[in-house]
Amino acid sequence: MTVVDVAVPARARVGEGPHWDGAAQLLHWVDILAGQIHSTALDTQNTRTLQLPWLVGAAVPRRIGGFVAATSDGFAEVDLDGTYRARHNLLGPGARMNDAACDSRGRLWAGSTDMEFAPGGGALHVLHPDWTTQVVLDDLTLPNGLGWSPDGAVFYLVDTVERHVLAFDADPDTAVLSRRRVLARFPESAGQPDGLCVDARGNLWIALWGGSQVVRVTPDGKTRERLALPVTQPSSCVFGGPGAATLLVTSAREGLDPGDGSLDGSVLRVSGLDTFGLPGNLFDG
Repeated sequence: MTVVDVAVPARARVGEGPHWDGAAQLLHWVDILAGQIHSTALDTQNTRTLQLPWLVGAAVPRRIGGFVAATSDGFAEVDLDGTYRARHNLLGPGARMNDAACDSRGRLWAGSTDMEFAPGGGALHVLHPDWTTQVVLDDLTLPNGLGWSPDGAVFYLVDTVERHVLAFDADPDTAVLSRRRVLARFPESAGQPDGLCVDARGNLWIALWGGSQVVRVTPDGKTRERLALPVTQPSSCVFGGPGAATLLVTSAREGLDPGDGSLDGSVLRVSGLDTFGLPGNLFDG
């Protein structure tokens, strides 16, 4: 039986970017507008918070320790003691990085967006382990959840404002994408597709902002399951916990007027699902 409860009680303005650190048994996640990176031990709910001077769309652990952060400037190194160093100021005024994830080769992929979500104002960037960058897609609006099929041969990318999930053929050895197609579209009544994760069976789990739900979408684009959630703005998700069998869902309070007992801004936990996740990739730079 599927059970939904609270993994991390919080009041995040925009909780996002969850990454399960199986080695440390920590959930790393961010509050975009607060510029904070959180690391939470789920068994105790103890959270360590690092404060950055920028908006932070996502933070992924580095293999050598600390984090690489996708920020309102570009990319930054963040040490576990909170020391930070900007490495790339790629973005002009009125833009910021949004969601980000690492591939199996240790590269960080991150979407940028115009702060007003101007059509065509977004792009998809790749940060290589040597800290060089390239733009692999442009003319996006709000690039968001991103991930890969278990074999790395298919890359998925949400464009939230366009309400669709894109799929591409991907070569795991390169940062080249081809055969762009729309995998799934969502009507306004469902909410806006936001962050996603891919399970070990290749299914996509997609948070629907404003729709109070996460949906499971098969690799051929069919919606097979809907999980109703007690938050209005679920923002992203990742499998974690023992056996990576629990779906952990971030959420946001921004733009709402939640009551005292509201769970908006907390991280939720969905257990009892018939699947599990894959280990999260680290940044090799």
